[in-house]
Amino acid sequence: MGDIIAFPSTPKAPEPDGPEPLWRDAVGRELREERRVQGRTLQDVADEAGVSTQYLSEVERGRKEPSSEVLGAVAGALGLRLVDLTSRVSRSLGTITGPVCLAA
Repeated sequence: MGDIIAFPSTPKAPEPDGPEPLWRDAVGRELREERRVQGRTLQDVADEAGVSTQYLSEVERGRKEPSSEVLGAVAGALGLRLVDLTSRVSRSLGTITGPVCLAA
């Protein structure tokens, strides 16, 4: 008969520091940071993107989950492509330690 070979062990995930952040929170942080770096107001960016100031504020605070069309419009108003925004959000989420969801 053949030898028994053990499967390599899976590294244990680090202990969670809290709940994993939501995508909408990370998107909002990136949008707000870019707007502030540019020295622009909520009103200015909202007008250029064609959304209300209140709605943009809620997106930036992670209270609303905007459609891809709204994200594209706001990113465009900030001079970003949608792919640039999503790349930034992905990188920011990749630096956060916490639980990993492996649900099927």
